Amino acid sequence: MKVFVVGAGGREHTLVWKIAQSTRVSEVYCAPGNPGMRNIARSVNIAVDDIKALADFAESYNIDLTVVGPEAPLVAGIVDEFERRGLKIFGPSKAAAQIEGSKVFSKNLMKKYNIPTAEYRVFENPEAAIDYISSINPPLVVKAEGLAAGKGVIIARDRYEAEAAVKSIMVDRAFGEAGNRVVIEEFLQGPEVTVLAFCDGKIAVPTVSSRDHKRVYDDNKGPNTGGMGAVSPAPAYGADLAKIVEETIIQRTVDAMAKEGIPLKGILYTGLMLTKDGPKVLEYNCRFGDPEAQVVIPRLKTDLIDIMLAVIEGELTDIKVEWKKEPAVCVVMASGGYPGHYETGKVITGIDAAEKTGAIVFHAGTAERDGKIVTAGGRVLGVTALGEDVESARRSAYNAVLKIHFDGMHYRKDIGK
Repeated sequence: MKVFVVGAGGREHTLVWKIAQSTRVSEVYCAPGNPGMRNIARSVNIAVDDIKALADFAESYNIDLTVVGPEAPLVAGIVDEFERRGLKIFGPSKAAAQIEGSKVFSKNLMKKYNIPTAEYRVFENPEAAIDYISSINPPLVVKAEGLAAGKGVIIARDRYEAEAAVKSIMVDRAFGEAGNRVVIEEFLQGPEVTVLAFCDGKIAVPTVSSRDHKRVYDDNKGPNTGGMGAVSPAPAYGADLAKIVEETIIQRTVDAMAKEGIPLKGILYTGLMLTKDGPKVLEYNCRFGDPEAQVVIPRLKTDLIDIMLAVIEGELTDIKVEWKKEPAVCVVMASGGYPGHYETGKVITGIDAAEKTGAIVFHAGTAERDGKIVTAGGRVLGVTALGEDVESARRSAYNAVLKIHFDGMHYRKDIGK
């Protein structure tokens, strides 16, 4: 088979890495890809949002399966265009991708189908939102409705922060059209867990759990980022709790989408808060998480291509999905200043030495210049290691991290603790 992966980040490098291991795959292409993928896939210079060009390439190169990594092309309707041309593609339709593309849609879906989540209100007018904030007690959460690269959720500890968040999103347009509406939610407390699930429109098959570390600094301090690292399995997420989540949240969500006439195929990412009142949904995404993919996919024993084809054909019940017992830890190495202003073009050394330790180095924001690998984004590399237990996986990941260097690099020291 020829497989085409759309995307350029750490999640997509992880997908390419796993797909290339399939005995069914003869060639892997990536668009636009990154230097880390180019050892195992052929890079194609097409932007992830150029849906027509991506479909044209898949047609002209007789691609057997396209896999979409990032959310933006899914929300824009890439799956609809590929299916219109008779091309196989893994991911949800534009209508189903609303589950991530519109927080208003997802919150209303949860309310309608009795899926546990935080209490919320939706506002189209900043003045009305600020009036509401003055009538309730903080802390609370302010969310831009649309896609904001993982940065559109602001936890406000007081009314001043909440009002500033509304103004940033709706008046200053920090996230563009994603801020046309805001969702204001009650603040939930407890451990966070991410559970991904393969969905074929009828049933959901959950993956092993994971936990993202969103804050930029140790001890969960500083602003939210796209993710500074992850661990799998998530602490405090045992078999009994998993059964409750699978029945009352994940499968109920898939059933709800089917009842709405927009069956969900692909990945359902469910971000959970384990509150004293039970697990509640923080957010949905319609694709693999990043960096959660970097700890979940390396633990997958089953051929990923077999699973993806079963999803597309609506035959997930025929697949037995198996996982490695060893935990995994991923440490993200970021540019200094991220998630704020940062410089790029810094030469990266030590990647080969890190991989010789047995870790896997996934490229996230890198480029090649004059034969050297340089930084090209906020999150630069994800260093993943497996071990007999979480602590041994942590030691292995950080041992590999110490082999890598670029000017201004920053990483958390407490991933997986």
